[in-house]
Amino acid sequence: TVSPDGNYIAYTKKNDLYTVNINSKKETRLTNDGTDLILNGYSSWVYMEEILGRASRYKAFWWSPDSKNIAFFRSNDTEVPEFTITDGDGLHGYVEKMRYPKVGDKNPEVKVGFVKPEGGNVVWTDINEKDDQYFGMPYWKPDGNTLLVQWMNRKQNKLIVYAVNPSTGSKTPFYTEEQKTWVDLEGSDRFQFLDNGKGFLLQNDASGWNHIYYYDMNGKLINAVTSGRFTVTGISKVDEKKSVIYFTARSRENSARNDFYKVNMNGKGLQRLTFGDFNHNVMSVSPDGNYFVTNYSNAGTPTKMALVDGKGKIVKELGTSKGAEFDQYQLAKTELIRVKSEDGLYDLPMKVTWPLNFDKNKKYPVLVSIYG
Repeated sequence: TVSPDGNYIAYTKKNDLYTVNINSKKETRLTNDGTDLILNGYSSWVYMEEILGRASRYKAFWWSPDSKNIAFFRSNDTEVPEFTITDGDGLHGYVEKMRYPKVGDKNPEVKVGFVKPEGGNVVWTDINEKDDQYFGMPYWKPDGNTLLVQWMNRKQNKLIVYAVNPSTGSKTPFYTEEQKTWVDLEGSDRFQFLDNGKGFLLQNDASGWNHIYYYDMNGKLINAVTSGRFTVTGISKVDEKKSVIYFTARSRENSARNDFYKVNMNGKGLQRLTFGDFNHNVMSVSPDGNYFVTNYSNAGTPTKMALVDGKGKIVKELGTSKGAEFDQYQLAKTELIRVKSEDGLYDLPMKVTWPLNFDKNKKYPVLVSIYG
C-alpha cells in the first residue's frame, strides 16, 4: 500500500510489517516477531473472514492521512485451536491445519499498534489484549492525529469506539452503542468524515433499521439524517456546499427493492430519485448531483443501464443485457409476491417462477430455495 504522500510503500512479509522508501529504495523492517502464530499487519483467518472482510485480503494495517504513522493489528493465534482440512487437489491431495475458533473457543489476541514508516519503537494502544474482545475496522481522523478504534465485547452487544493518540497509545471513549441483541461491526463505511472538518456521518441500526446520523468532530450527535421503516444500504455522495446527501436504501414502499435518494443534511427534504418498480444499482453520480447512472431490473426485466436526471427522468438508455434473440424464447414467468410471517408482523418478499403453460387448477411439485 502506497503512503498518502507517495514516499513509501508498506507491505507484509513472513508476518512482519515493512516499508520501502520509494526515493532511496531502502527497505525497513518495522516489526521483528512475526511467526506462523504472530501476525503483524496481516490478519488471522477469523478477522479476515468475519470482521475486516474478504475484500481486505488479510491486510491489517492502515496509513495515517499525513503519512506519519502506520496503525496495525498484531494477532497472536497461539491459543486458537487448530482445525484440520483435507484437500483433494492433485494426485494425492494434502492435509492443511489452520487456526479456526469455534463457538466458545479462544479467539486471537489482538493488539493495536503504531509505528513510523522510517522505523522505531512500536506504540501500543492502552487496551489489554488478553480480554475476550473484538476489534473492528479502525478509522483515522482526517488530521492524522487520532485513530478511532472499534472495540466490541465477546457477546457482541456493546461497541465502544475509542479515540487513540498514536504518540502515546492513550485512549478516550468517542462513541458508544449498546443493543439487546447484537451490534454489527461494519466494514469500511461506518464513519464518513466531511471535507470541511466540521463533523462526520455515521451509520448504525440501533433503531432496528440502518440509518445515517450526523455528528460533530467530538462525537456529539447533531441530528438524524434519515429515519423510518427502511434500511439505508450506502452513502453514494455528499455535497457539502448544498448540504445534501445522496444514498441508496431498501425502498420505503418495497423492501425487496433498492432505490436512490437524496436528503438534506438536517434530515429534511427526503426525495426518491430512481423510477419505476425496479431494483436499482447506482453506478456513479455526477459532481453536481444532477445526474446519475443506474443499472435497473426486476423479476421480469433483464438489466438495463440508463443516465437519469435529478427528477428521476431517463435522459438516455445506455445499454441492455437483453439479447437480440431474447423475445424468440418462451421463458417462464417470474414475479415477486408477499407472504405474511407466522407472527403476523411482517410481509416477507418471495420470488416465484411459474411453470410454462401454468394452470392454476393443477398441482405442481415445488422447489423451495432459501438463504439462511
